Amino acid sequence: MSNIVAIVGRPNVGKSTFFNRLIEKRQAIMDNMPGVTRDRHYGYAEWCGKFFTVIDTGGYVTGSEDKFESEIRKQVKLAIDEAAAVIFMVDCRDGLTGFDKDFANLLRASKKPIFVAANKADTPDKTILASEFYALGLDGEVFPVSAENGSGTGELLDELVKIFPTEGVEDPDAGTPRIAILGRPNVGKSSLLNALLGTERSIVTDEAGTTRDAIHSRYKMYGQDFILIDTAGVRKKGKVKDDIEFYSVLRSLRALEECDVCIVVIDAERGMEAQDVNIISLAQRQGKGMVIMVNKWDLIEKDSKTSEKFRKEILEKLAPIDYLPIIFASVLNKQRIFQVIEKAVQVFGNKTKKIPTSQINDAILPEIARYPPAATKGKLIQIKYITQVTARFPSFAFFCNLPQYIQESYQRFLENKIRENFDFEGVPVRLIFKKK
Repeated sequence: MSNIVAIVGRPNVGKSTFFNRLIEKRQAIMDNMPGVTRDRHYGYAEWCGKFFTVIDTGGYVTGSEDKFESEIRKQVKLAIDEAAAVIFMVDCRDGLTGFDKDFANLLRASKKPIFVAANKADTPDKTILASEFYALGLDGEVFPVSAENGSGTGELLDELVKIFPTEGVEDPDAGTPRIAILGRPNVGKSSLLNALLGTERSIVTDEAGTTRDAIHSRYKMYGQDFILIDTAGVRKKGKVKDDIEFYSVLRSLRALEECDVCIVVIDAERGMEAQDVNIISLAQRQGKGMVIMVNKWDLIEKDSKTSEKFRKEILEKLAPIDYLPIIFASVLNKQRIFQVIEKAVQVFGNKTKKIPTSQINDAILPEIARYPPAATKGKLIQIKYITQVTARFPSFAFFCNLPQYIQESYQRFLENKIRENFDFEGVPVRLIFKKK
């Protein structure tokens, strides 16, 4: 049994605040508005030398008019099934509610160890009110806690870690490559994640902005473990309507910063738009591997030249970025979706590839001899040798006598020759010129 604990309860009792406290990061979005969290959200925590996984969940309710209600309930039940223990969070200020009683019946049927955390016990008066929750009839103690200031969490965690059979792993995802799924709202990012995993990992609706947090999932294919990250849709700053969407976009941009490869999903019906170009340009500046997936390709009327025309239009808008693989797919029909992930695996290999110094010199120096850099101010520029340097993405140092006079057009020529001789599809290549 793994060291996994799920934090569950009705909306707006402080689950995400408590989750962030346990993992010691502001990872989950927090807001006073109920229903902010929708999907299962994972993080890692440690207490008294025991490491464990924490799952944040959406608020569990029945009978409301929220269109996401049934999907959130599914996500909560999946989290309970996966967990070794459950922290049932209730609210001292509101007291015992009908929702709490109904949810307690569900938890009782799960046969999992239940720890009742009476949150918002910020003062001695509120702490006394926590005793009301013994009426739920769940085995064990009720723990008055404050997710906001941390009081009472130590006593709860002392009891929680006693049930874990092992010390656990500090970070099971450490060193595992990360693939982020990025794009504008409602282009099919969550549907792609669910189709790849074969399970409802992210809630999917026709409403733009369904996904809010960045959702991490473990994935194995072609003998390689990956973390797949579903993200909220990224739209223009002026179109961001509220605080929750603002923080959702921030989480998406952070996922981009932390990933190794990003799959940029484009809507085939709308084509490449300015915000898609912005996402790709940002990923390029940060040295990320990239794959462009044109989703909803099944909705396009096609002939033998449609895909090539579409590809040409994309590359024209991205110029001078011309090294990205483009795959036309349909998540709905599961058409080429595994080809997308296979290409992302290849791009990760290209991003981490090391070319021996002798090999790159044997390939590129003859090309330089045939087409040497133009003389500047009557001075001949001589490139002596080349070597790949350690960096986040492929970077090559060219040692020469006059590095300051290498023109941009010639740098482009050298990059093209490197790409012709060595497969760096999907990743940026950086050239550094040093004096020798």
